[in-house]
Amino acid sequence: MDPIDVAELALSLPEIDSNRPSPARIYDFWLGGSQNFAVDRQVGQRAAAEMPTLQAAIRANRAFLGRVVHHLAADLGVTQFLDLGSGVPTVGNVHEIAQQANPAARVVYVDIDPVAIAHARALLAKVDGVEAILADLRDPDAVLTRPLVRETLDLSAPIAILMNAVLHFIPDTEHPDAIVRAYVDQAAPGSYLALSHAAPDLDHRREQDKMLDDYQSSTGVPFINRDPDLISTWLTGLEIQPPGLVTVAEWQPEPDIENPPMLRTYGVLARKPNPSPAETE
Repeated sequence: MDPIDVAELALSLPEIDSNRPSPARIYDFWLGGSQNFAVDRQVGQRAAAEMPTLQAAIRANRAFLGRVVHHLAADLGVTQFLDLGSGVPTVGNVHEIAQQANPAARVVYVDIDPVAIAHARALLAKVDGVEAILADLRDPDAVLTRPLVRETLDLSAPIAILMNAVLHFIPDTEHPDAIVRAYVDQAAPGSYLALSHAAPDLDHRREQDKMLDDYQSSTGVPFINRDPDLISTWLTGLEIQPPGLVTVAEWQPEPDIENPPMLRTYGVLARKPNPSPAETE
């Protein structure tokens, strides 16, 4: 292992404040995970009490991620995955699903939460072809030039960029559309983008606003619900895969599964097209 690899693996994680709730750990709590603190559970419980349809949406979103990764690995032949805002490792991790379909699949997890990365590194210590880095997805150049990313993924070949339930944490002032575009622009033709995003609740706006006010004040992290019409503008120039931009429960659902009422969350899979002959001349 060369000195750059050692430096990456030895990256010291910032001191963790167990008294400050984290979106990644709250999400883990909603999914029934164990990698969370009491303060995370308190915020998560208040949110779930305010919006009883919340946890169904969280679980449906996680199931969407599993289905899209399996489709990419098993049906579309994708062997490289960049999971941005990956969160705390929990049931149905990307590398487990991808490598079950193709043992040669390689995955890089990226998150800004040191607890998420600490747990990911412990989980991945003996897993080949999978790495986790502490980085801010809002800086695509910094992420894509990290040594562990470059050593694990061949960015000259197609990859799958996963942005699952993370862009709603990025306010308009930080231009989530430009962030999406930067990753897509630097990916090879034939790469895929899979994303999911929370949307306004059409029937319970007041309850949703109250829940989000508490969530944002507790975590210090913004949360912006966006309509699918806006999200679709981020996908200009990409080939939208069936069934399109739909709620996560409607995206290639498992047969004979009935979903309970849930907050609206939209998901989509899109492909970066190959250049036209004119563009390659």
